[in-house]
Amino acid sequence: MPHASRLKYFAAISIAVAITVMAIKYVAYLRTGSVALYSDALESIVNVLTAVAALIAIRVGARPADRNHQFGHQKAEYLAAVLEGALIIVAALLILSEASDALLRPRQLNQPLEGIAINGVATALNGAWSWFLISRGRAWRSPALVADGSHLLSDVATSLGVLAGLLLATGTGLAVLDPLLAGAVALYILWMGWRLVRGSASGLMDEAVNQEVAAEIRRVIADNAAGALQMHDLRTRIAGRVTFIEFHLVVPGGMSVAESHGICDRLEAALEAAIEGAQVVIHVEPDTEAKAKGALQV
Repeated sequence: MPHASRLKYFAAISIAVAITVMAIKYVAYLRTGSVALYSDALESIVNVLTAVAALIAIRVGARPADRNHQFGHQKAEYLAAVLEGALIIVAALLILSEASDALLRPRQLNQPLEGIAINGVATALNGAWSWFLISRGRAWRSPALVADGSHLLSDVATSLGVLAGLLLATGTGLAVLDPLLAGAVALYILWMGWRLVRGSASGLMDEAVNQEVAAEIRRVIADNAAGALQMHDLRTRIAGRVTFIEFHLVVPGGMSVAESHGICDRLEAALEAAIEGAQVVIHVEPDTEAKAKGALQV
């Protein structure tokens, strides 16, 4: 299956999984009347919305470059990731609101063990799917899939906290533990949402590759630039699954255009083989433009 089609396929499955989990959790709430389970089901509504946002982002990001978007549409995935982070924060605030209300007006739990069992099924399903999305999203370099998986992982944490609270409340008879643990988990979700927004914003701000990848780029250039003199002013940025690499390549002043072009072709092929999704732009300069400092001698 082509890469883009594969991403869209699993993003669509995420929507079905999110709807299924939401329905199961709502049934658990109806059986118990627990505010924590209600909050957990409420957070699952956001899962559905973010799964839809991820699918839209992947579809848009897979579009080829056009006249108005000459570098492609990859950043659409970062926009979806920022939206998901914001929705996670909103969900956390809603949960805090419900928890505080239940804390002020304690509610009697009905059939808590049955609710725990039902919610446990939804939690297991969410946990397995979040692990799959995060692992595949990282392997396929899809911020939207990673964000969707991270959101589901926060939902798993929410559910585990809720289940722990219900078990404690049932075992001790202290109904107040239900909203207290729901509030504690909501604070954790709030932190998760902020971290997701901050990470995605870095992609929108054209963040450079990390030091490990930068070192690999320099190594590949040094190993495949025979005939050139030096490389300087290396610049990188990441947009979704694409890594943009730009640098200046200094060659002997008397070298022909054909010879310098051959070196550039060799470098581009080597970088594209070593760095998945690499798009390389090389500016060729004569030896009079060589730099004494900060250059890589090749």
